[in-house]
Amino acid sequence: MKAYIFPGQGAQFVGMGKELYENPSVKNIFDDANKILGFNITDIMFGGTADELKQTKVTQPAIFIHSVAIVKAAATFTPDMVAGHSLGEFSALVANQTLSFEDGLKLVSKRAMAMQRACEINPSTMAAILGLDDKVVEEVCASIDEVVVAANYNCPGQLVISGSIKGIEIACEKLKAAGAKRALPLQVGGAFHSPLMEPAREELAAAIEQTHFNQPICPVYQNVNAMPSSDVATIKQNLNDQLTAPVRFTQSVQNMVKDGATTFIECGPGKVLQGLVKKIAPEVEAMSL
Repeated sequence: MKAYIFPGQGAQFVGMGKELYENPSVKNIFDDANKILGFNITDIMFGGTADELKQTKVTQPAIFIHSVAIVKAAATFTPDMVAGHSLGEFSALVANQTLSFEDGLKLVSKRAMAMQRACEINPSTMAAILGLDDKVVEEVCASIDEVVVAANYNCPGQLVISGSIKGIEIACEKLKAAGAKRALPLQVGGAFHSPLMEPAREELAAAIEQTHFNQPICPVYQNVNAMPSSDVATIKQNLNDQLTAPVRFTQSVQNMVKDGATTFIECGPGKVLQGLVKKIAPEVEAMSL
């Protein structure tokens, strides 16, 4: 069985999508995106600087557009199951036909803006913790009298934490003392997938409620609980809860393998997810479109 997986923020690169744009079958995706967003995001994707591409209003839509274009360019696209890492869950929902491209892009754009506003309300950050058992990281975070939580379960031995600036500083020191090989503060705009994103979650909830969701053609393994979802109401609730809950990518891949996935195909910029899959489930095949 084939599982299609979609990357999240951080997968962007200067020049992304330029070659895809030359494919007549997907050119309209980029042109439509410019109209939907109200600015020429393609100018930044194809020829902008790294700093321009890092703008929140650009990064998330750019990765979404690139991912969907890759799927459309692959005429033999027949997923048995899909999943996405954080932002990538929106691309996955277009791939399994739960969302239209237009509605997906509108939600991604609103999500990006809402997250940016939440970051401005609560200055915060994230850090990658390498070489520690998840349980140890969780226990250390829980012991700190600041907002600090596990945010991204990327693969065994790689967990990203999220929280207040002071909380992350304290956590990094404690986790290094507990035996972490590395505790690396990340260059991000805020504490994504933590309680500090609550203002964004509330804002996105209204947009999700007003958006039409179709019955999916295959299950989506959602970040919040790592379980397969085909029920529209469940998908919508989990998609909204994702902003303040951890990304359970490790557990999602494990469950997809348990449910029969033998090949994982990464759809989008970069090859980060297939690398994670190989660490989570070395017995399966992982590749990119």
